[in-house]
Amino acid sequence: MIIGIPKEVKVRESRVAIAPGGVRLLRQAGHSVLIEKGAGLGAGITDTMYEQSGARMLATAREVWIQSEMIMKVKEPISSEFNLMQSDQILYTFLHLAAVPELAKALMVRNVRAISYETIELEDGSLPLLTPMSEVAGRVAVQVGAKCLEKHNGGKGLLLGGVPGVRRGRVSIVGGGVVGINAAKMAVGLGAEVTVLDINQSRLAYLDDVFGPRISTLMSNPENIAKIMPETDLLIGAVLVTGAKAPCLVTRSMVASMEAGSAIVDVAIDQGGSIETIRPTTHDEPIYEDEGVIHYGVTNIPGDVPQTSTYALTNVTLRYALELANKGFSRAMNENAALLKGLNVYNGGITHKAVAGALGMEYRPLSA
Repeated sequence: MIIGIPKEVKVRESRVAIAPGGVRLLRQAGHSVLIEKGAGLGAGITDTMYEQSGARMLATAREVWIQSEMIMKVKEPISSEFNLMQSDQILYTFLHLAAVPELAKALMVRNVRAISYETIELEDGSLPLLTPMSEVAGRVAVQVGAKCLEKHNGGKGLLLGGVPGVRRGRVSIVGGGVVGINAAKMAVGLGAEVTVLDINQSRLAYLDDVFGPRISTLMSNPENIAKIMPETDLLIGAVLVTGAKAPCLVTRSMVASMEAGSAIVDVAIDQGGSIETIRPTTHDEPIYEDEGVIHYGVTNIPGDVPQTSTYALTNVTLRYALELANKGFSRAMNENAALLKGLNVYNGGITHKAVAGALGMEYRPLSA
């Protein structure tokens, strides 16, 4: 199979879909790898490193898209890439279609076989390709949240860890999954007072076992969220419903109850956001103020640490890329239930039930 890796074009997205070691394994399995020149530079990977691993470098993204049977990316295609997509081409990347209906329509019209990293799901419900980026996003969320609290960014001028004789910052994390637990690790490490809310009692018990008295846990419901908001300095949105739009759990009135200069970072913005006042932003203009609170809504948080993110992503995506390349699309889908759950668009239809529901479109399973 011919696998293509174009350079990412989203604002300040410096990740790349494969590391040199991944190229080497694909080549050893007999496949061709085409990479756009300069695609890896933002992650510290030179064209020479790719060539030494067996890749062929092409001058333009168009060449990569046109010549490849499968395209591997990091972020979802943007409008400038829609016309590059080829009929029956496999697109293997993060898609987050619930938040970008125009992309879903383009994939359907272009008859692309679109496999989304974030909906590949194992029998136990875990999301192996989303996990490493959620780990990164959860950790970075606290770092950027701490920066948002600095006075020159419009924040209240609070140090999360405090100093002797001065109170520590209070961090509230809505969602105790992969993003939430990694945000909690960072916030605890900085010395903040941390509260994690989740709807799953077993998850709360697990977090209590892991962190002990270093955090507080609360059942996530409107009453408890409203209660903690006035005392929260930094709110981290960390909820996820696989394939679907994130539920809005924090209302505008809740945000308005926070002290002026407090901060919000919503990692769920990729799926539409879980906070009523959040909107998508970019790394170039990451923050804005609403209800007196600083909001950070960057939709590709891990893109700010591309070296870590690229290698972490390749560690988990390569297995399924090899399976698709070695077996071909149909056999790989028939033999791997987790990969089948990753299929979002096929033959002009939406093939993931939650995605279809979020978009208000007809659900068409692969067999249809």
